[in-house]
Amino acid sequence: MKQACHRQQQRSSRPGDNSVLDKLFSLRDLNTTPKNEVLAGVATFLAAMYIIVVNPSILSGAGVPFAGALTATVLISFFGSVMMGLYARNPILVAPGMGINALFTYTMVMGAGIPWQTALGCVFWSGVLFGVLALFNVRRYVVDAIPATLRHAIACGIGLFITVIGLVNAGMLVSNPATVVGLGEMSPTLVTFLVGLGVTAILVARRFQGALILGIVFTTLIAIPIGRLWGDASAMSPTGSATLVNFQGIFAWPDFGAMGQVDFLGALSIGYWPFIFVILFTTFFDAMSTFIGVCQAGNLLDEHGEPRNIRRSMMVDAASALISAPLGTSPANAYVESAAGISQGGRSGLVAVVAGLLFLPFLFLSPLLALVPAIATAPALIMVGVFMLSPIRTIDWQQYDDAIPAFVAMLLIPLTYSITHGVVFGFLTYVVVKVGVGKSHEVRPAMWVLFFLSILMLFEG
Repeated sequence: MKQACHRQQQRSSRPGDNSVLDKLFSLRDLNTTPKNEVLAGVATFLAAMYIIVVNPSILSGAGVPFAGALTATVLISFFGSVMMGLYARNPILVAPGMGINALFTYTMVMGAGIPWQTALGCVFWSGVLFGVLALFNVRRYVVDAIPATLRHAIACGIGLFITVIGLVNAGMLVSNPATVVGLGEMSPTLVTFLVGLGVTAILVARRFQGALILGIVFTTLIAIPIGRLWGDASAMSPTGSATLVNFQGIFAWPDFGAMGQVDFLGALSIGYWPFIFVILFTTFFDAMSTFIGVCQAGNLLDEHGEPRNIRRSMMVDAASALISAPLGTSPANAYVESAAGISQGGRSGLVAVVAGLLFLPFLFLSPLLALVPAIATAPALIMVGVFMLSPIRTIDWQQYDDAIPAFVAMLLIPLTYSITHGVVFGFLTYVVVKVGVGKSHEVRPAMWVLFFLSILMLFEG
């Protein structure tokens, strides 16, 4: 009897055992707990919440009403992330993609003169095609064609990309006409970031639970005096304010002015087909590359070594891209900042659900976003970059026909500020080098398809 009671106590002490959350998200099987998953969800949200303001800022340049774009951003981030958590069971956040929103505004609307309503139509039809590709499991052939070395390199490249984003947000990495990039001017803002980075690094090295969240909170607190007691952050502040941590109120009503403005038929004009293809290519490969990189770094792999539940994940990404246009925003896709939660120990879809739910209050509380400055999340992003570089040790750097394409992809993802372009050049280099050294038999048929699509993407882009 005592032994039976002891076994029962052991079972009940397992992470997530006998709970509704465990049954829904398999927490026990993934060796995690609700507390751990919630903390990871908060970390993911804090790392990505900038999109609530940044995406409307970019889309407003195309004529989309700022308030309407903000409402659309919150809604699609909520729906997409919750779908990812409940259906695909992956700890990956979904939100309007950076880069593709710039393509929407600066290339399609401002550059080509496409009305923003018609550009949303292009987004919708690219989402339809994305859904078809996901439904017929095209990604299986794509993923199978990508060698393990390139997968590892993509994961490392995304880690470096996240690090660059963090350094840029902190003002430590700036443009320089003489050297392209350079070190930012030493200022109270940069010193505050460095102190926050140091504390966050110590917390991570000491393996404190919730280290990234604690680092964000600490850096936010020490940033409060900037512009009040010393320093001037007007050069970094998006509003030109001298202070970084600003209270701009609590409540604001949602605006649905951008919803339902899609020009479905106008977007089907033959002249807009290249744009539909570019959006499709970018969202498809951004999603696939993010799943491969983030899951590889977090060891979220199935028994075949592929990203876990990738078919369902791609279906969610396709559905999110499809819904984005009617809501009034550029396509949503999987976020590399999800690595913040995964690095925090997140393993289940509960992470994505928590992150998605945290977006929802900002339909009404968007002014509160001004309280967390970009320099506060920058240390967390840099730590995520450190975590994501672990697959680099699996690359055989003496096998040059594998190492060179891996190096190209890894380097160009951060330097071009685009996951898609880094992956494209990695594909191109892989095929060219393999053929050049007489190993064309190692290039799978699907990789040849990717090779020609990559060339087409470069000329269309």
